[in-house]
Amino acid sequence: MVIPKHILGTFDEALGALRNDLLMMAGLAERSLDRAINGLLQRDDDLCANAIADDEEIDQLEKQIDKDGFEILVRYQPVASDLRRVISAMKLSPNIERVADQATNIAKRARKLNRHPPLPEVQLIVPIQAHALSMFKDSIDAFVREDVELARAVVSRDQQLDDMKRSANRQLTERMVQDRDQLRGYLNLILISRCLERVGDHATNIAEDAVYAAAAEDIRHQTLTAVV
Repeated sequence: MVIPKHILGTFDEALGALRNDLLMMAGLAERSLDRAINGLLQRDDDLCANAIADDEEIDQLEKQIDKDGFEILVRYQPVASDLRRVISAMKLSPNIERVADQATNIAKRARKLNRHPPLPEVQLIVPIQAHALSMFKDSIDAFVREDVELARAVVSRDQQLDDMKRSANRQLTERMVQDRDQLRGYLNLILISRCLERVGDHATNIAEDAVYAAAAEDIRHQTLTAVV
């Protein structure tokens, strides 16, 4: 039986709309994370407030993606690669939403830090943030382009992010012992680094789903060789 062309086109349009909402959601999460970190580095409470305000729109997009995804499954009953693409898209949105949650947490910690004298050790956060944000952007790119190699590379970079966080936290813990007057500030920086580590974890989840969507391969819980 030959499927009428207009039905395929309608499914493609529905899937395209779903992916566009995902890209919008990812863009908002990236912007929120950028605002939160700049709010910390620039000691700008307005940027922190804007990062927190982004969260509501992202939450609504997650709900819409779930609704639209289920509608596509029911209406078109896709199979094989089409089914994987729909399911993977629906699995991506919670991870993107949690990236935005981490941005909100960072912004809240940043506002607390901004009430006190600046800490030079805030610069320890910069390379961690850059690595985590790069992982997140590449994971989304890998999903959109169905780029399995890029997705695998994102997964392999998670260990480096963990190592960066541990190194920064050791230095911050040492400073806590040396300067107890700033103990709360150092603790907030440690918690911010933990938020960024979680961003990397969510980017890893997205990359794993990108591999599944493109190649029907489940790479969760596998040990991948780091890409140099």
